[in-house]
Amino acid sequence: MLKKLTLVGFATLALLVASVSAKAQVELQGDLDGAPYRIRVPANWNGTLLVYAHGYRDKADHPGEVDNRNADAAPNAALEAPLLAQGYALAGSAYRDNGWAVEEGVRDTKDLVKFFKSRVGKPEKTILWGFSLGSVITLDSMEQSSGTYDGAIAACAVGAGASRSWDNAGDLALAYDVVFGMPSSWGTPDDINDFIDFESQVFPKLLSEVNNFSNFGKYEFIRLVVGTPGSGLTPPANFYPNWLFTDMFFATEARAELERRAGGHIVQNLDHEYTLTAAEKAYLAGLGINADALLVTLNDRRNISAQPSARNYLKRNADYKGKIKHPVLTLHTIIDPLVVVSQERAYAETVAAAGRSDLLFQTYTTGVGHCAFSGPQLLTVVNAMNNWVRTGTAPTAANFPATLGFAPTFVPPAFPQP
Repeated sequence: MLKKLTLVGFATLALLVASVSAKAQVELQGDLDGAPYRIRVPANWNGTLLVYAHGYRDKADHPGEVDNRNADAAPNAALEAPLLAQGYALAGSAYRDNGWAVEEGVRDTKDLVKFFKSRVGKPEKTILWGFSLGSVITLDSMEQSSGTYDGAIAACAVGAGASRSWDNAGDLALAYDVVFGMPSSWGTPDDINDFIDFESQVFPKLLSEVNNFSNFGKYEFIRLVVGTPGSGLTPPANFYPNWLFTDMFFATEARAELERRAGGHIVQNLDHEYTLTAAEKAYLAGLGINADALLVTLNDRRNISAQPSARNYLKRNADYKGKIKHPVLTLHTIIDPLVVVSQERAYAETVAAAGRSDLLFQTYTTGVGHCAFSGPQLLTVVNAMNNWVRTGTAPTAANFPATLGFAPTFVPPAFPQP
């Protein structure tokens, strides 16, 4: 079942060097102040330390659930051998908690670098790479920690920051309520039940609705109005209904876990206008949906405001100022059902407003799915960043060839939230 998994999916790795057998000369694992860690260093260490920040892990807060406390040294176990073979040292923390553990992840990952330096040695270069939730930890760290990391890779990045991203999840909950009605046991779009269980409460209702194909048009309205996978992007035929389950997990149970941390409801929509293009309205009309009427109802409910203290917690963990101090490279699939590719445009705008665009390079792949990258793509990105931090020369589109599934000319659409 969905919630028992780490909610970051990777494509099966078709590794460039699948036959490589690489062993680490140094193997360390243990616990740093409640955060499990793992370190691997090859005999041919090239001097670069890759520190991995993992994605969102469901917190075991319902009967029968067990927390995933594994410390991963890379985004996929199959990727470790080729990275070690190329001389990279690897390290990763499980953080001291699951859920929206941004604050903990920033601290625990930084502490792991300090531990590495004391036990293994000082790296020539340290690169932080984070995926999904780990990208929030990564991008926040690059504004906070001027002396810890020489560069960073943020993959499937939550580039719009926590506030705007969770507001978008709030839009999903509100649109669902307008179209289908949210049971009182779930809470309300502005204040989700603090202990809602996706598996037993939300999933069965969604499943019964998607099994009735007459609801397809209604769900297409919801998808389009919240901007998934992005304005002007056409999802593949098998996109429905899989996008819905993961997105609704975050709009309900994952949001509830965050609201407990924050001490109150976190989302708002006071400044957001719900719109669709003429083409989208025409498409929905062909499915029997009167989009204009639903939009009126949505816009009549632009009265959701967050509790100030809870909103401040969300902003701290983490909205970005764009004041990065070292190179950042982002990687995103064009069709991402969870963290939409328009998040990249939002991040680029934030960095540009801070006058740091020279420290940012963004690249995209034709893959479909959240963090659905191939092994060759990830190795290419790592080597490009390693070259950047060592030479001071930023990569170009030529470093990311279409033959490996990169999309060098792609420009992401605008993020739907202001």
